[in-house]
Amino acid sequence: MRNIIAGLATLIVVGLMAFTASKGGAYHGGEHGKIIKDFGDTIRNAKSIDSATEKTDRQKEDDKLSALRNKAGNAGAFKVSHAYKSKCSSCHGVNGSGFQNGKPMMGPKLIGQSEEVIIKDLLDFKAGRKENVVMRGLLMTLSEDDLKALAKEIGEFPARAKAQRDSK
Repeated sequence: MRNIIAGLATLIVVGLMAFTASKGGAYHGGEHGKIIKDFGDTIRNAKSIDSATEKTDRQKEDDKLSALRNKAGNAGAFKVSHAYKSKCSSCHGVNGSGFQNGKPMMGPKLIGQSEEVIIKDLLDFKAGRKENVVMRGLLMTLSEDDLKALAKEIGEFPARAKAQRDSK
């Protein structure tokens, strides 16, 4: 009896496998599976696409200009501390304007806010009273003195920007 049940189970499994194969394969995420499949096809065909298309002169100039911008960075920006560069500038801009190379960034404008407002906001983000996962993660390891130093520096941005404009 055990052999008969095992044989029937085997036949059912093999039958289901054949049925699945005849319908185009197993379910792999529906629409999401197609996107992943398309992504894989794109990677496999990328070499042939790149070699088949020649860049126009305009595209070549844009690439050179972009490389030059990246190389130069924000030469017009005023000096900021390493702490600000490493923690803040990637979202708020190197000068706190919320823009970089004329494009809006993820974080809001900081320049022009007072030191008191900034320290209150930083402490609120760190404590979780204001919700922002990125801010909380960045501030988690900083002490209150570090936050005060950052707030003081950001509070000085308008004066630094004015001094830089005046020196030109």
